[in-house]
Amino acid sequence: MDGVVEREQAEGDRGLAALRKTARHDLARLNYPPANWVPERAGPDGKRVLDVLVVGAGMCGQTVGWGLLREGIRNIRVIERETHGREGPWNTTARMPILRSPKHLTGPDLGVPSLTFRAWYEAQHGAEGWTKLYKIDRLDWLAYLLWVREVVDLKVENGLALARIEPAGDLLRAQLSNGEIVHARKVVLANGRDGSGGFRWPALPSFDPARSERHGRVFHTLQDIDFTRFAGKRIGVLGVLATAIDNACTALDAGAREAVCFARRPHLPQVNKSKGVSFSGFQRGQGMLDDDWRWKIYTYMLAAASPPPHESVLRGQRLPGFSFRFAEPWLDMIVEADGVTVKTTKGEERFDIVLIGTGFDVDMGRVKELAAFAANVKLWADVRSADETKANAEAARYPYLGRGFELQEKTSGTTPGLGDIHLFNWGSILSQGALAGDIPGLFIGATRLVQTLSHALFTTDVARHVQNMYDQEDPELEPTNYFVPRDRRAGTL
Repeated sequence: MDGVVEREQAEGDRGLAALRKTARHDLARLNYPPANWVPERAGPDGKRVLDVLVVGAGMCGQTVGWGLLREGIRNIRVIERETHGREGPWNTTARMPILRSPKHLTGPDLGVPSLTFRAWYEAQHGAEGWTKLYKIDRLDWLAYLLWVREVVDLKVENGLALARIEPAGDLLRAQLSNGEIVHARKVVLANGRDGSGGFRWPALPSFDPARSERHGRVFHTLQDIDFTRFAGKRIGVLGVLATAIDNACTALDAGAREAVCFARRPHLPQVNKSKGVSFSGFQRGQGMLDDDWRWKIYTYMLAAASPPPHESVLRGQRLPGFSFRFAEPWLDMIVEADGVTVKTTKGEERFDIVLIGTGFDVDMGRVKELAAFAANVKLWADVRSADETKANAEAARYPYLGRGFELQEKTSGTTPGLGDIHLFNWGSILSQGALAGDIPGLFIGATRLVQTLSHALFTTDVARHVQNMYDQEDPELEPTNYFVPRDRRAGTL
């Protein structure tokens, strides 16, 4: 059996090597990446200014970085706080065995067929393997992303994070986690689903997530967790959507004796409304709609929520010790040395460990990297009525972005540089739709962002580009009898 596995692995390696060669030949045929066309500029420290700093090298940041190279914007840096192989959630906090998206979706390839997941998979498993594949294995998706990065030669600086951004004249001054200071013309925050506010914790009278006694007893489902510590434990889970269920199942797989998922709702959400908007017309068009339409669409989407995938629910159903408790909201949670007491509307429950599956928050005031700008970031609350804001408090906290994912000022002219920061994470959804976090919209979102950056970099230096046009000297006719030296020409030189 080991010999069969080794042969299959060797065949897969040969298939990937051949595909890598094909993909790089395709890129050469398309002249990707072209030469850099953005003029160099020196910063206040005398060093060359970055044209774009991309923060985050997960699926979104990587695709933006590759898109910039393809556009001929090559003076960039892509930084990633995690080590190689831990970019994005795939090998850390994502705990579903397979992706929720259909296998045929594209995005990180940016339209190059030999860079698609299908091409990557078929190179190792053949066309028959692709036909048999149901959905994409989570770790296969990570391996695929890293393969695309290697093929397109996108340089990523792992283990390096953004600490703070501040205005610096008409530039942005970025302080990195290693103490380095860089100046950039544009910054893209592609720092994940929690990049616009962080974890969402429940507001309960006796619980403070900042207190030390929480550690080892209460975990957020989006943090890195050692599930081997859960063996034999009774687990309480606040939440019944996909991430909560996947974490409960992971705990049971690791040996927990019981995992109980609690919901305020009387039943699971039943319809995934996002499937009704997952087509190119909607994905391209939503960000171009007026405020009333955009507000109407996503306040509805946020309120409706999406059901957990049936694969996650079936996984739970098959595991002894898994259960749901519907219509039973939590009233309080007391963390003690030997466990956690949860008070619900129906009584008290005692757990060894609690998992909080309430997702992530959007609150620009919590984004520490933007502390210098946060007070003047325009929000949807600033463009809706008081009644609408009160009725949709969560949606009102989302930033009100421009057409190219750029942050905008609440009070114009008071925070220079804010519009040069582009938010390419989940915080953009109310303004742009699901283009910066979900696979279906990634191609459209990354392309729109790259085109916006390209346009801004060009228009800022248009005088230099036009002067270069005037100064262009290409003696096309020199090999012929009709060449005229520059100093003897009439009319346009």
